[in-house]
Amino acid sequence: MGTSVRNRLVSWGGPGTRVTRLELFYDLVFVFAFLNVTTLAAADLTARRLVEAMFVLALLWWCWTGFAAVGNMLRADRGVMPLVGFSTMAAVFVLALTTAVAFRDEPGGLYGPWVFSLAYLATWVVRVVALWSTVGRGRAPQARSMLLTARTMGGAVIIVIAASVPQRVVPDSAVEDVRLGLWAFALLVEYAGGLVLPRTGWRLRSVGHWAERHALIVLVALGESVIALGISSTSRAGRPIGIPVIAAAVFGIAIIAALWWLYFDVLAFAVEQVLHGVRGHTRIPMARDVYTYLHLPLIVGIILFALGLKEVMAGVIQDPSSASREELGGLVLLVLYGGVILYLVALVAIQLRVFRRLDRVLTAAAVLLVLLFPAAYRLPVLTTLSLLTAAVVVVVLVQLWATREVRGRVRETALDEQAALEAEANSWRRRHF
Repeated sequence: MGTSVRNRLVSWGGPGTRVTRLELFYDLVFVFAFLNVTTLAAADLTARRLVEAMFVLALLWWCWTGFAAVGNMLRADRGVMPLVGFSTMAAVFVLALTTAVAFRDEPGGLYGPWVFSLAYLATWVVRVVALWSTVGRGRAPQARSMLLTARTMGGAVIIVIAASVPQRVVPDSAVEDVRLGLWAFALLVEYAGGLVLPRTGWRLRSVGHWAERHALIVLVALGESVIALGISSTSRAGRPIGIPVIAAAVFGIAIIAALWWLYFDVLAFAVEQVLHGVRGHTRIPMARDVYTYLHLPLIVGIILFALGLKEVMAGVIQDPSSASREELGGLVLLVLYGGVILYLVALVAIQLRVFRRLDRVLTAAAVLLVLLFPAAYRLPVLTTLSLLTAAVVVVVLVQLWATREVRGRVRETALDEQAALEAEANSWRRRHF
């Protein structure tokens, strides 16, 4: 493909590129996809279904992060990229629609696992074609691009094999186990592919875009928690709204707000500021580790919490005075508390990777929640939720006090940057409009 033709078809991102409105529109389909993950698990909450839901979520995350990488390289609203985005959006929507039949088929219609796997393969075919359209001539760039895309395409092909082969070669009783094993292998192949990223020649064109893109997907996941809480609150089946329901809803919103604060108040700004200052061969590994790998447990933690919150809210509506062990079971509470614990651990891991320091407040909070779980297991549903709310609110307050000096510097730097960008934009507008 000639350079002039390529320049008409694609527009390269630059150091100052930010997230476009079109990319925000694309993420709407992931809101639906995340919601369907919780629906898949909530329909029959068992350890097996929970593992399957987490596998689907890991697959969705890898799908999304590849999409974000393309958007960092090429402007999403220029040339052929809107067509690439809409095509990916359609494939992801089919993927989300078939989440419930990703591992086992339901009678009637097309074979569910096969449709799911082909939709996933389609998402990568579209993006690989987009990436290859930017590759220059010569063996070296083509070899690097092959290294970048081969593992991911290989993982997608394994998912297709998992949907098509087991029922033909193993007994019916072992089909789902074999399929789950193939999924695990596919995820291992895909995520291991990120380890070779520094050798592919790929570079981060805009740190701001990369950081903002991931911050927004965290916001999407938190929004899914609000949706899960709202759906549970309004599906009362004729039962009146009482004080316990209102209290549970307020507790849920308080926890979601606390999770938002722990990430967005300082940490998101601080990580982006450090990454802006990283140069050379260390930038790509840090961007990959912090955002591609360590943001996954952030998302998983939020989705697990959303699932637990949905089930707890249903229990409160059903019978506010019942014991949580009898009404919900230990797995629901494990998901509820475990989601918050995983979120806190992910925040600690991000700080260790970027700042090389252990956040003692968040580490102690995670340990405290682990210790609180046995007591929460024996308490009524509403008390269990209130205990978790009190714990995370205290964590936010202690964190505010412990990081007050760092918080001031980080937020002042972010405000100065925003003011400088606004002044430059206003100057440009005065000259051109």
